[in-house]
Amino acid sequence: MHDPVRKASRKVWRQTGVSEGLRAVPEETALAITYNGGTYAVMMGTPQDYRDFAYGFSLSEGVVASIDEIESFEAVEFDDGVELRMWLAAEKAESISARRRQIAGPTGCGLCGIDSITEAVKPAAVVAAGGSFSFDQIMAAMDTLAPLQKINIETRAVHAAAFWTPEKGIVALREDVGRHNALDKLAGALAQAKVDAGQGMVLLTSRVSVEMVQKTAAIGAPLMVSVSAPTALAIRMAEAAGITLAAIARSDGFEVFTHPHRVLPHVVADASGQEHGHPHIDVA
Repeated sequence: MHDPVRKASRKVWRQTGVSEGLRAVPEETALAITYNGGTYAVMMGTPQDYRDFAYGFSLSEGVVASIDEIESFEAVEFDDGVELRMWLAAEKAESISARRRQIAGPTGCGLCGIDSITEAVKPAAVVAAGGSFSFDQIMAAMDTLAPLQKINIETRAVHAAAFWTPEKGIVALREDVGRHNALDKLAGALAQAKVDAGQGMVLLTSRVSVEMVQKTAAIGAPLMVSVSAPTALAIRMAEAAGITLAAIARSDGFEVFTHPHRVLPHVVADASGQEHGHPHIDVA
């Protein structure tokens, strides 16, 4: 069985001298997505949460509209990778044969095998109005991320994607060496749990590229928050998809790039006890 974390021997050079020892590092392996016996894509990723990844990838790629269309799933481990085998109804399998890709993508590549500009920048799904979130809720949600990133605590080398709701806090969190993979795993976990994504927010520890927006739109979350910055195309995609994109989340606040109406002001009280709206939000 593939272990998501390994111990690697290394020498450490510091100003105080040279030492030796072991360090925890994340495993990386080939994950082959297959439908009805045919390979669709091969991604490099962290060997865990196989079903979540397979289902989430299938949804975000538009291969299926619902995980109910996946008739069976099996993860088969080999020495050099893992094959994620899914079976669809015959007519569904035939409809994806033209899109089938037999490629090996770099870690977390979100556009591997795409052979047209139109397909690469296809419009994202438009999300529903969804809920609104306060400054304090967003800050609290982001604060809960780090302690739950078990692999990253050990290795400091993987990305995380999580889903948070006001009622339950972090509903699900998935990690992977690839940021796209982490988000696909999250999508698969939410789909299996039948979570209403319209009432929560997606939290990311990576930069926000256009594919991350497309995947968040496929999940149906109205708000996505990341510790890193977005690309210009990601901003345009989020605007078109109706997603509130908040990024560069730090200990003192964050920046909102699209649809800021979902972010409610931070309310503070002055010395007299009078409450005042205090946004603490940089709206781009």
